Amino acid sequence: MTSTPLSRENNTESVNPVNSATRVATASFIGTAIEFYDFYVYATAAALVIGPVFFPQTSGTAQMLSSFLTFGIAFLARPLGSALFGHFGDRIGRKSTLVASLLLMGICTTLIGVLPGYATIGAWAPILLCVLRFGQGLGLGGEWGGAALLATENAPKGKRAWFGMFPQLGPSIGFLAANGLFLALAMTLSDEQFRAWGWRIPFLLSAVLVMVGLYVRLKLEETPIFAKAMAHHQRV
Repeated sequence: MTSTPLSRENNTESVNPVNSATRVATASFIGTAIEFYDFYVYATAAALVIGPVFFPQTSGTAQMLSSFLTFGIAFLARPLGSALFGHFGDRIGRKSTLVASLLLMGICTTLIGVLPGYATIGAWAPILLCVLRFGQGLGLGGEWGGAALLATENAPKGKRAWFGMFPQLGPSIGFLAANGLFLALAMTLSDEQFRAWGWRIPFLLSAVLVMVGLYVRLKLEETPIFAKAMAHHQRV
């Protein structure tokens, strides 16, 4: 999702925001917080449990390497997600693509939480894990730039940089929430309980968080700059 000559031209005009400042700040912040929560949940699980659950047939070192390899898959997907969601964001709207990116991330994260391990479905377990991790990367790639654009295009006059700050707060909150939840589980569950089912709880919680994020984002109207471009049948 890009800011084009049309956007820059409109920036110099008086374009009244159609969304309240509080709603814009909340929507841009909460989306990135949730998606980075999902991203960091996998990072923490990769260090603790992904190897033994999905790659048990290998040595401990190979399990760890395989686990972090699946973690790295998302970094290959993020540029593709950025380009894909950016393309459609300039054609069907910022709101729609941000809702789609949040849904994609949430669905993939929740499915990882219910994905059977290698002991249950064999080689399909790591294969499906890699597919879902790739989907997480696509979703996060679309979220990062899109949330910043949502915030700045909805910002009141003279406060664009201030509103551009809110999406940047999300990753820190997501990191703290993900690691804090794993810490709480580690302190309350035994090692056997954690490996059997406890590690899945943070992934399943994503379904609830995504519903909250969707509620907030679906309450938004399209950004005024994009809506004005569509009203004049112009491409952004």
